[in-house]
Amino acid sequence: MTPPTTDPAFAQGMRFAFGTLTVLPVRVTRWDRGAARAGMVCAPLAGLVVGLFAAASGGLLTLLGAGPLLAATATAAVPAVLTRGLHLDGLADTADGLGSGRPADDALRIMKQSDIGPFGVITLLFVLLGQVAALAELYAQGWALGAAAAALSAVTARLALTLACRPAVPAARPEGLGAAVAGAVPVGTGLAVTALVIACAAAAGTPFGPYAALHHALAAVAGLSAAHLLLRHCVRRFGGVTGDVFGALAETAATVTLVALVLG
Repeated sequence: MTPPTTDPAFAQGMRFAFGTLTVLPVRVTRWDRGAARAGMVCAPLAGLVVGLFAAASGGLLTLLGAGPLLAATATAAVPAVLTRGLHLDGLADTADGLGSGRPADDALRIMKQSDIGPFGVITLLFVLLGQVAALAELYAQGWALGAAAAALSAVTARLALTLACRPAVPAARPEGLGAAVAGAVPVGTGLAVTALVIACAAAAGTPFGPYAALHHALAAVAGLSAAHLLLRHCVRRFGGVTGDVFGALAETAATVTLVALVLG
């Protein structure tokens, strides 16, 4: 049984978010529905910290004379390091489960295996290539644009997790992170957090031109929309969400956000 704590809800949420979604030395003091709800509401803040570290690495390399490709590679690598590759692993496992064409129970069993199958390898390859390619194009236009994109994609990725925890989405298994957080975030709370993030995305884009605020906001919406489509498909195929599905949602949202910024 988890010992009681006098930490306020926000502190509990920050501990849960950083303790489960990053490798930063934060100890999770509670593992109950209240902590899970607060933690997933705070998930975009964990994404912001990860994104700022990624932006700092790419921006610093650019200012030191590195080319856009090297800066982009470093920027894409930092989130993987700060999450122990957790989301990338989830993406690969989800791709293997979806690609197997098996019934839900068999697909979930495939996802729990420690090895990565061909669908997972191919998906990881193209997703990482897409992220690096998009970031390289943005860094080529200026280090500040690339750094802002890195931060925005990381925040959007974790916001996708917040929205995936709405009550209408069940857990596919009775255990694991998916079961702990599934349905924990009220719809109204999720929408409020989304509105705040979209507003911040627009503010972040404002320095880059008259239409950049709208562009950055729409890029975040595009990332969230892609994650929503994947979520719906996973719920149909697996019967709900798992920790692996959350990882796939995060990487999908991040990648589509970056691509949308390039296409604008």
